[in-house]
Amino acid sequence: MVMIVFGALMYLLDRFLPVGEFDFFGRKWMLYFLAVLGLLVMGLALFQFVRAKTTTNPLNPEKANSLVSHGIYRYTRNPMYLGMLLFLIAFGLHLGNAFNTLLAAGFVYYMNHFQIKGEEAALNKKFGKKYQLYCKAVRRWF
Repeated sequence: MVMIVFGALMYLLDRFLPVGEFDFFGRKWMLYFLAVLGLLVMGLALFQFVRAKTTTNPLNPEKANSLVSHGIYRYTRNPMYLGMLLFLIAFGLHLGNAFNTLLAAGFVYYMNHFQIKGEEAALNKKFGKKYQLYCKAVRRWF
């Protein structure tokens, strides 16, 4: 839902802000690449959660029954959110307004402070030292 809200804000910014428009050679291919990469990252992350038979609900991280730290989770602790960010950046490229990068940064800020920190606290409580070691080994975003 948060990604949709930020996408809507990006659309509104592009629609009503008369400055910041841009275009460059390869923009279309870059946005396709980022959109597909974002979907792929989100899909792999979701697949690994389903395969581990753990919750995919970000509102209830305490219901996790296993710590997934293999596959894509070896490179990022939050591949679903990273995939959403890539998709938002692709959408921003589609719209062609440079100020949308500020909204993409706002998405990262929001997710870090209002979603990820709560998830990390719940996972730390549930998995303890194992989760702490994982956090030291793998960065939050990439």
